[in-house]
Amino acid sequence: MHDSPALNISAIEKALGTQRALDDVSFTVPQGGIFGLLGPNGAGKTTLLRMLNGITAPDSGEIAFFGERLDRNHLPAIGYLPEERGLYKSMRVGEQALYFAQLRGMDKHEARTKLRAWFERLEVDGWWNKEVSEVSKGMAQKIQFILSVLHEPRLLILDEPLSRFDPLNAERVRDVITELKAEGKTTILLSTHDMGSVEELCDEVALMNHGELVLHGAVPELRESARDG
Repeated sequence: MHDSPALNISAIEKALGTQRALDDVSFTVPQGGIFGLLGPNGAGKTTLLRMLNGITAPDSGEIAFFGERLDRNHLPAIGYLPEERGLYKSMRVGEQALYFAQLRGMDKHEARTKLRAWFERLEVDGWWNKEVSEVSKGMAQKIQFILSVLHEPRLLILDEPLSRFDPLNAERVRDVITELKAEGKTTILLSTHDMGSVEELCDEVALMNHGELVLHGAVPELRESARDG
């Protein structure tokens, strides 16, 4: 459905043991642009992101993906950069990047071509034949960012994407995020607790705390409301 939101999250409930991780959470993410998911640690953001990636399921409620009930068939159209990074340390960088690209359904030749271009763009090209164990945390994060965008997903989920970067590399990645927004092909869901990134990058935001949705709206309107309050 062309006019459907990228995500329609409706009355989601999730309990983890005795704790209610998500409590009747509902909001929509429009197609295109950058949507901020804001909240402190323990707010329920990660639980929700895990649902969007098919890692866990809600106890009740529904998530629609571009007008269709979200299921595993949609996962190839989603890119995900988790906050907790994970690369296999014993593999070479290029070998591992090709492996993950093919898991996303990419042809090996196409993947190699696009990876080389991305590696050059983010200045990772000298690391293709190095083992992951030799790579710094910041460099590993750049590699995983590349892997999340390489297959040109309809929905790109970025969980604290600018953490662990020095200012120069944070600016490079921020520029890529802005360019992806301008191209208009990918809807970006940015999960963070950094209000500065939200104000700079996001069009709309949902604020969560203790598993509940606290507020939801356009960033300029929320900023104006906070100023008036």
